[in-house]
Amino acid sequence: MSLQLEKARFIPFSRNDIVRLLLDEQQLKKTDRKKLKDVCDLLMHVYHFEFHQSLETLKECYAPVNPDADTKAVFSANKSELKEKEKRLFEALNGLLDKANFEKITDKDLALSMEESSLFQIKLNVDFDDFEQVLFFRRGESKRRETLVSMLGLRKKIIEFINYDRVVVIVKFKPQSYFDAKERGQLYFKPGSTIIKYFRNIPRCDLEMLFPNTEVRMKPIDKAIIAVPAAVGGAIMLATKLGATLLLCGALIAFWSGMRTEPVELNQANLLVLAIGFGTLGAFLWKQFSNFKNRKIRFMKTLADNLYFKNLDNNMGVFHRLIDAAEEEECKEAMLAYYFLLIADKPLSADALDQQVEDWFKESLQHVLDFEVDDALQKLVKLGLVSSTASTYQAVSLDQARKKLDQQWDDYFNY
Repeated sequence: MSLQLEKARFIPFSRNDIVRLLLDEQQLKKTDRKKLKDVCDLLMHVYHFEFHQSLETLKECYAPVNPDADTKAVFSANKSELKEKEKRLFEALNGLLDKANFEKITDKDLALSMEESSLFQIKLNVDFDDFEQVLFFRRGESKRRETLVSMLGLRKKIIEFINYDRVVVIVKFKPQSYFDAKERGQLYFKPGSTIIKYFRNIPRCDLEMLFPNTEVRMKPIDKAIIAVPAAVGGAIMLATKLGATLLLCGALIAFWSGMRTEPVELNQANLLVLAIGFGTLGAFLWKQFSNFKNRKIRFMKTLADNLYFKNLDNNMGVFHRLIDAAEEEECKEAMLAYYFLLIADKPLSADALDQQVEDWFKESLQHVLDFEVDDALQKLVKLGLVSSTASTYQAVSLDQARKKLDQQWDDYFNY
């Protein structure tokens, strides 16, 4: 069955490239192109300032549950204040991710992804009871192919899978009392804390490897690879190297249990046979245990290597990345909507504007986009860059747009 991709609202081109493309359209006179560049620059500065306040809110609300904090708390918050900050944190994060055009991965989507076979051919186990809250978000989606090799390279299989370009994971752990009750002593995370992870290029079928408490488990085939040779090797060893030892042990057990009347002489030769036999058995068992541990270590290394190169940022650092991503998306949407309204020869409806922008992306960049026209128009209305009737919108002139954005900037600090 062919995998289907949905139209995405994320614009996978940089703001600078979008501006350059619009200026290269030659739809405006040279002097007006300079004014359009000014409008785009002012938009960037306006959104940069407004999102800075969002960053400060996130930092304030995250401080009590930040596991990486290197500052000492001067003022302690009570339970109700902590709850309020936690609520504000998750609301701010959800809003920021939405503005950065991330899509939420629902519990149903996550369950379906965990049913799919892992691309890295390892079995993972996640204890969901450790978490109070789990949120996954994704941005950018593509179809990819990978060749899986098995049976010592004798078998190759090409699989098609959906890859997420960016994934954000937000996990809040349960408090210390929960882990104490389960007698979980050695923990690699701070109970009660909230961790935020940012990853790149994650196959949908391997989302479970992003959980912080993931454990590597062996598949039945992996257990068989260890068990079958061990059973065969054990049978051969019993028949060839432990025969004398088994006979001597059997004679001793029979004598001690009363099934044999003739005593067994434990001379130097017999003791040497016992020592060699038990030494051989111990070495064999240790080898099989080492095979099991080494195979599990290889699986854990595979998991660690993949996460190491796919991890982009953690905790507080993720805020800065998301703020930058949201600024970019908000700017691009506003610039595109304003430009296409500006060059139109008549006022446009939201649907007509939406179609023009999406057609431009398809023709100029060969990209299918689900442009967020309603959100873009709301931004322009708020900034005073369009005039509207009941059903149509028209851009104000470039001179007016520059004045309004300049006034917006001046009014941020009006003492």
